[in-house]
Amino acid sequence: MNALAGKTAIVTGASSGIGRATAKLLAREGARLVVTARRAPALDDLVAEIARAGGEAVAIAGDIRDEGLAAALVDTAVRRFGGLDIAFNNAGTLGEMASVPDLTTEGWRDTIDTNLTAAFLGARCQVPAMIERGGGSLVFTSSFVGHTVGFPGLAAYAAAKAGLVGLVQVLAAEFGAAGVRANAILPGGTDTPMAAAMIDTPESRAFIEGLFALKRMATPEEIARSVLHLASDAASFVTGTAFLVDGGVSINRT
Repeated sequence: MNALAGKTAIVTGASSGIGRATAKLLAREGARLVVTARRAPALDDLVAEIARAGGEAVAIAGDIRDEGLAAALVDTAVRRFGGLDIAFNNAGTLGEMASVPDLTTEGWRDTIDTNLTAAFLGARCQVPAMIERGGGSLVFTSSFVGHTVGFPGLAAYAAAKAGLVGLVQVLAAEFGAAGVRANAILPGGTDTPMAAAMIDTPESRAFIEGLFALKRMATPEEIARSVLHLASDAASFVTGTAFLVDGGVSINRT
C-alpha cells in the first residue's frame, strides 16, 4: 500500500528542484496534490507528468509571499480533495548575496519575506485545516546554512532559514496535542537551479563537494525521500525537529 494513500498535500516551490521531485514522489505514494510556484508553464508540465503516472494534482501559480495565495492553496485542497493532511513549505530564494555592510535593506527584507514570512503565512492557513482533519504534517525547507555553518555573503538567507527552525519548534509545541506535527529538513548542497547560481564552474563545484563527508552533492530525489518520511506515518512520533539531510557537511573536517 502506498504510504500516503488518501492524503492531500500542498507543495510550494514545486516547479523545479527539491519541490518538483517531492511533488512527484508524494504523488507516486498516493497523495493528491495542490502545487504552486511562480512559473505557470512549469507547473502545468508537472501536473501533466503526475497525471500520466496515474496521480492527481492541481496547480495554482503565484507569489508565495501573497497571503491570498496561501489561503487559496488550502481552500483548493479542501474544496477539491476534501481536506489537507500534508504541507511542504519549500519555496525559497538565495536572495541578495553580499557581506553584511553591503547588504541592502530591500535585499534583506525580500529574502526574509520569501524564505520565512511566506512559510508563516502558509502555516497560518494550513494548521486550522489540518486540525479539522484530525491532524497532519507540516514540513519546511530550512538549511544547514544558518544552523551549523555560516557562509560569507548569505546573511539574510541564513537568518531566514534559522528562523524556520524556531517556527517549527513553536508550531510543534502549540499544535502537537491536536495531532499536527511540524518539522524542518536541512538539506546540504543539492543539484538544483538555485545551487547553480552559486556553483558555476568546475572548480567551485569541486570545492563544494569536498566540504561533504560523502564528497558529493545530493540529488533532489534524495531530499524528497526525507520529506516523504516526515510526511508519512513512519514519522508519527517525530515533531519539532531540525532534520539534517546534509551528507555530513555539518560534521565534516576532512
